[in-house]
Amino acid sequence: MNGTIAGNVARARNAVIAAYLGWTLDAFDFFILIFTFDDVAKSFGVSVTSIAFAITLTLATRAAGAFIFGRLADRYGRKPVLMLVVLLYSFFEAASGFAWSFTSFLVIRALFGIAMGGEWGVGSSLAMETIPVRWRGWVSGVLQAGYPSGYFLATLLFGFVYHYLGWRGMFFAGAAPALLVFFINGQVEESPAFTTLHKGTQVSAWHLLAKNFKLVVYAVLMMTAFNFFSHGTQDIYPKLFLGQQLQFTRAQITNISLLYNVGAVLGGILFGLLSQRIGRRYSIIAACVLSLLVLYFWAHTGTPVQIGIAAFFMQVAVQGAWGVAPVHLNELSPAEIRGTFPGFVYQLGNFIASVNAPLQVAIAARHGGDYGYALTLTAGCVAVILMLLMLFGPEARNVSMTARSEL
Repeated sequence: MNGTIAGNVARARNAVIAAYLGWTLDAFDFFILIFTFDDVAKSFGVSVTSIAFAITLTLATRAAGAFIFGRLADRYGRKPVLMLVVLLYSFFEAASGFAWSFTSFLVIRALFGIAMGGEWGVGSSLAMETIPVRWRGWVSGVLQAGYPSGYFLATLLFGFVYHYLGWRGMFFAGAAPALLVFFINGQVEESPAFTTLHKGTQVSAWHLLAKNFKLVVYAVLMMTAFNFFSHGTQDIYPKLFLGQQLQFTRAQITNISLLYNVGAVLGGILFGLLSQRIGRRYSIIAACVLSLLVLYFWAHTGTPVQIGIAAFFMQVAVQGAWGVAPVHLNELSPAEIRGTFPGFVYQLGNFIASVNAPLQVAIAARHGGDYGYALTLTAGCVAVILMLLMLFGPEARNVSMTARSEL
């Protein structure tokens, strides 16, 4: 009996580690571009706005990847597809460093986005279908903490070795996540819920999506707000607001970025835990309220210490809300398409929010290069919208992961 319990705990632990590291290393690869896009622009002789479009393209193509790899995960299992997407996004990240023109760079980043799009949904479904119900809240926070953890690693790379590697070397370093495949292959077992559901009658994904049309629309709107919340507080913040507008040094930018990513990790876990007690929606609302309290101090002129403290609490709030997203989406999802639904609606929301970087740059340009104004406007509006969506939205806390849909 004790051996069985220990075996189940080990199985759950390894699934969580794999999903967390998959998302961490995925985000690490994504944020390398955030720290290098001004130098990439110089290399190809294009504007910063043009490179911001590369970020948009990466975010936009993630929806295609979420659907493609989600369907594969619902057909062939979470584990093999997770291994595949880790290999692919590592490959395309390294290939970005070999780009010979701006056009080739855009094509490679689009392919990277497709591969990146498959990771979150597949990894989160593997973890949520494997762990005990009582773990769901804090594990959700841990999984989403992978995103700021990857940002943290990219910050370290930028802060300490960028002057040795250059922007191409940064992308070459992004091939390292491929090593995670060895751990997944040797230590991770297939999701027990997938094994159970796969034995039953197979249902058309399109049928289930059509049947749950209202839920799909709501989830896409919710994830659009979520993605504007994260990308709207991160993508232009370090290089354009802190660096260009406030004229902070690279060391100051590095320190502030490290600090607010620590806050992001803590926030995800804290609000994930809270969601197990007060519910998914109310936990997200609480995080949004915190973001509004620190909004002004986060995106206005101040000393590096003042800005750093405000940025810390802003990311506690933003990634605190995000820390509830993995469990909330997986619980809302029809069981038969859990490999597809969470990642697909997430990345569709990402597709809509992919205009964030050029939109914020354009808003700032209209206001005399005031990136703080663009950041404040975006984050404040989205926090309010997300709170309203939570107030009137559904919740399925602690639902069974093997409960089939009523057809």
